[in-house]
Amino acid sequence: MSDIVIETTEMHTGGEPVRIVTSGYPPIAGDTLLAKRRYVRENLDHLRRMLMFEPRGHHDMYGVIPVEPDHPEADIAVLFMHNEGYSTMCGHATLALGRWAVDTGAVEAGGRNEVPVNIQCPCGLVRTRVAIENGKAVAVAFESVPAFAFALDKVVDTRTWGPITLDIGYGGAFYAFLAAPHIGLDVRESPVRDLVDAATEITEAAKDQVPLSHPEDDDLAYLYGTILSDGRDADSDAPSANVCVFADAQVDRSATGSGVTARMALQLRRGLIEIGQTRRFESVTGDVFTGRAIRACKVGRFDAVTVEVSGRPYYTGTACFTLEDGDALGGGFLLR
Repeated sequence: MSDIVIETTEMHTGGEPVRIVTSGYPPIAGDTLLAKRRYVRENLDHLRRMLMFEPRGHHDMYGVIPVEPDHPEADIAVLFMHNEGYSTMCGHATLALGRWAVDTGAVEAGGRNEVPVNIQCPCGLVRTRVAIENGKAVAVAFESVPAFAFALDKVVDTRTWGPITLDIGYGGAFYAFLAAPHIGLDVRESPVRDLVDAATEITEAAKDQVPLSHPEDDDLAYLYGTILSDGRDADSDAPSANVCVFADAQVDRSATGSGVTARMALQLRRGLIEIGQTRRFESVTGDVFTGRAIRACKVGRFDAVTVEVSGRPYYTGTACFTLEDGDALGGGFLLR
């Protein structure tokens, strides 16, 4: 047996998995969280593949590595990982981490009905509020880092549909946004495979044709994925459905917290919502996240907004993962 023994807590938010490493990771070097992100990418990526890929995970697995924070206000700090690498923000995981931090005692509840938990993510400090009912942590909300509309009505040439017009928003990560009916799809009715193929093609085209920049750090300036919606950005009554396809064609089962944040920043820029307004967003599983535009701010040259996103995470179990010597497949593989 090799000396690799990694223990995890398993959770989900809206059906999207969250595998939180609780022990077994080697020390992670770096003075800042982004430096730690670079370190694991360059030195410990074999452990990401082991935990995210088959036979322990699957193509759409998602994980979290808690690390030492360097932000003075942070209670905990984390790195996010998935099938392609390491993301800068993850809303569904942040919601789960808020509950996990209270339940494990990383942040003491102290008899309060609502507990603040500050989580340092690679994109910045994210403040969460964990609701306590009958002594148990339940629903969680987080206030996003400043989100902004990077580009509106950007024309991108695609292989399948020719020129299409899309928006690009930032909510801790950059996403391209397009109403699915514009390319003949329905996020509630079309096969998920068709939505994945379409979003992947759009992401690849936008990456090639739309240079990105972030005022605070070049490490944040990459397109994480594409979010296809039902196009109901102006309807505030019923939940608006969307599906997020990110990283290597990974499908988010939740409504995507960072995507909700970016989508509301786009809605605010277009004058479809106002500060203080609430919207609801439905995922492919039918789960709903709530977003509320909290306050206007600036990020470099961009008019920005912080958004409060709320949802409910759940536990699914714990695990202890090992790697046996001589196991040629145990390091991780993917069939899709």
